[in-house]
Amino acid sequence: MRVGFVGLGAMGLPMARNLHRAGLLTAVHNRSPEKARALADETGCEAARDLGSLARLCDAVVMCVPADEDVLQVTEALTQAWSGDGLVIDCSTVKAETARRAAALLTRCGAGFLDCPVSGGTEGARNATLAIMVGGEPVHFTKARPVLSALGKSVELMGPTGAGQATKAVNQIMIAGINQAVTESLAFAQAEGLPLDKLIQIVGSGAAGNWFLEHRGPSMVRGEFPLGFKVTLHRKDLEICQDMAAQHGVRLPTVEMTLTHYKRLLQQAVEDEDISSLFRLKAALFDKKAAAG
Repeated sequence: MRVGFVGLGAMGLPMARNLHRAGLLTAVHNRSPEKARALADETGCEAARDLGSLARLCDAVVMCVPADEDVLQVTEALTQAWSGDGLVIDCSTVKAETARRAAALLTRCGAGFLDCPVSGGTEGARNATLAIMVGGEPVHFTKARPVLSALGKSVELMGPTGAGQATKAVNQIMIAGINQAVTESLAFAQAEGLPLDKLIQIVGSGAAGNWFLEHRGPSMVRGEFPLGFKVTLHRKDLEICQDMAAQHGVRLPTVEMTLTHYKRLLQQAVEDEDISSLFRLKAALFDKKAAAG
């Protein structure tokens, strides 16, 4: 299968490299063409000058772009070039309704669509260990299997088009809750004067153990927040969750609280830091209390 890739950002670039390692990458395209040219020089693939050229070179196109309007724009451009059985594998995080609109556009030209949002951060993208949540037709899922297997270690078809994005929304709500719980508890532990390295080890060995505590806790308590998942991107994803919940007439307290906290973080110009920088706000609660005392 000849595979193209659109969107060479923090997640997309290592994902495209993994497709190259699997012998699948044929061409790439990026809004900033210098990124595409650099990857083409590195891998020997083609740097397509536009999306139409990319489509004509490829049987399938993977995209990982920032926003709903980007997904629809890329999809529309691909439909202008495809007239057969092409396949779009969308690894972006967007609304389920956007996935259904993109699928409808592709159906008109005989092409297929899978919404395949991913979880695992930049580490997972680099190491091809992403969790991939898929929505779409089983026939398209079967065709995409070799591509998805080159990108992640856990790949599941969750249902029809939009089910992948609905599953990703669940994932992002959970991440918000875990982020809140871990940063708040570690700030409390710090205020209690506990040895934080030992605490992370012992608590992580019990029922409270989780990926975020293990992988972000040690750097967090050193006041370091290396980028794994940008605050700005999680905020965008939670706004999607907020909109989806509103369709049920519901407001989600964890989502609402986390969006409020991210707004405060972004006022401190932390947009390029990891979501674990929420620890700043939690630790500040205790600093204010001490100052008042």
